[in-house]
Amino acid sequence: MDLTVRRGEIVALLGPNGAGKTTTLDMLMGLTEPDEGAVRVLGRPPARATADGLIAAVLQTGGLLGDLTVDETVRLIASLHGSEALRRVPEVLQRTELTGLARRKVSKCSGGEQQRVKFALALTADPDILVLDEPTAGMDVTARRHFWEVMRADADAGRTILFATHYLEEAEQFARRTVVMNHGRIVADAPTAQLRAGLGARIVAATLPEQTGDRIAAALRERADVSELRVDARRLTLRARDSDAVAASLLEAGAYDLEILAPTLETAFTALTENRS
Repeated sequence: MDLTVRRGEIVALLGPNGAGKTTTLDMLMGLTEPDEGAVRVLGRPPARATADGLIAAVLQTGGLLGDLTVDETVRLIASLHGSEALRRVPEVLQRTELTGLARRKVSKCSGGEQQRVKFALALTADPDILVLDEPTAGMDVTARRHFWEVMRADADAGRTILFATHYLEEAEQFARRTVVMNHGRIVADAPTAQLRAGLGARIVAATLPEQTGDRIAAALRERADVSELRVDARRLTLRARDSDAVAASLLEAGAYDLEILAPTLETAFTALTENRS
């Protein structure tokens, strides 16, 4: 694989289980060596960049010390990065919405709260790059929204964000660029909106007339520009390259409740990863 991430980007790394997302992130952090080739983070070996505080991560692996309080945990990690990092601890707790939990033992925190503690630890060094593996796992809707507000502000200020997630709606809403992996290879790399629109075909949905629905569906199946046609209780859905023409045909045939939907990142993801080896 060949991947370059530029300063200030928010990049989503997507792929089915076993695609190589976590391994890729581990290589960026210096936790795993590539079988061949080289990884550089701001021109340095990953382990050096990590030690220098240039890159930090919220990973699925690695635990927290349950006997320490939230504040003690954040201060412990901040102390590894010097006095300036220690001075930032109150700000970090505030940004991760942990100020009210500062005196709580980590073992008493919920899964989502512990995830926010990991996020705070990653911010202590004020890194140039944040690597996030399923960063909002366990967070409630409000916490997830606040998390991404912070990430957007950081990216606007020049911080680079690279994250892997199974929440495709998060990638669609927050990633400015999406990289799709499958079987250890990059199968797509483009601005998220471009990747979504690149499918070309749009989704058309309509309710078919009771008497002629089967005949209408059969005629549409014969069209070369129509694919993925399904009918469920007279509700037709299909994908069409010329959606306007298909919509006109449906209306002329008496279909109603017509909808034309733009491709989603989920449909793009499915198209890119299905049946690839």
